[in-house]
Amino acid sequence: MDYKSSGVDIEAGYKSVELMKEHVKKTMREEVLGGLGGFSGAFSLSKIKNMEDPVLLSGTDGCGTKVKLAMIMDKHDTIGIDAVAMCVNDIACAGGEPLFFLDYIACGKNYPEKIAEIVKGVAEGCLQSDAALIGGETAEHPGLMPEDDYDLAGFAVGVCDRKEMITGENLAEGDVLIGMASTGVHSNGFSLVRKVFEMSKESLDTYYDELGKTLGEALLAPTRIYVKALKSIKNAGVTVKACSHITGGGFYENVPRMLVEGTHAVIEKNSYPVPPIFTLMAKEGNIEEQMMYNTFNMGLGMIVAVDKADVEKTMEAIKAAGDAPYVVGHIKSGEKGVTLC
Repeated sequence: MDYKSSGVDIEAGYKSVELMKEHVKKTMREEVLGGLGGFSGAFSLSKIKNMEDPVLLSGTDGCGTKVKLAMIMDKHDTIGIDAVAMCVNDIACAGGEPLFFLDYIACGKNYPEKIAEIVKGVAEGCLQSDAALIGGETAEHPGLMPEDDYDLAGFAVGVCDRKEMITGENLAEGDVLIGMASTGVHSNGFSLVRKVFEMSKESLDTYYDELGKTLGEALLAPTRIYVKALKSIKNAGVTVKACSHITGGGFYENVPRMLVEGTHAVIEKNSYPVPPIFTLMAKEGNIEEQMMYNTFNMGLGMIVAVDKADVEKTMEAIKAAGDAPYVVGHIKSGEKGVTLC
């Protein structure tokens, strides 16, 4: 009897690490100390000494049941972008700069090439957010998970000067809401998605004219990372008064999180294009509009509130970062909450 016969292949683990090293190497920042393979990841904080009052920010998340689609489609090189995005977008939403990321992959059986493909996506997400991938864990769970199944999660740490944190405390009536386009469903609401559409290879490979691609391609599109867009706004000299990452719970749960008491957000639904995947989903699943906006991002992955005088500079800064911005609403006085009209 040995460990391999019990279902855990140590040699496969070694091979996975070797295969992923080329992807991890691309994400290195000068602050990273040592290399992959140590008992912990080391990251120098020497650069933050210039901050008046440095604050560490952290975020942890996974991809939800979106990983099921990756498994059905046998496409594993983008799901890692989702895992990174869900964490670093939350950090950027608070005004922080992501510094590093660590992933956690649980699998029924370690297939080194598949694990390397997953980490390739994680590394790409780190590159898009300028975060270093300084470590991670791949855990085989024989008997707990089917051999071909896996789950992916991770966490990120970032930093900002306390005076630059986005808190919403200066939010005022007349401030303008600017939304940034999403790539589609992102990584939230897939338990509902999987009830609407048949989760089979044939179904996901079906081409839809209104989507301009297959259903699987539309649904698996990786979550947009907004780190560089928010950094571009900051570099343009604009103060973001409040910010909301539109994730699980859609507009009705996430927009109020950016508000302070006495402020109310008004968002105009026709102020930006809703991606066709949401229209198709609502039709196929007979889902009421209120539920769609209470579950999905509906085409906006990030919303910022800025002073009316800063709208043009904000729009240009977002475009310069490669994102698509839309003026989608405004702040008024009133009970804390959001109105979609």
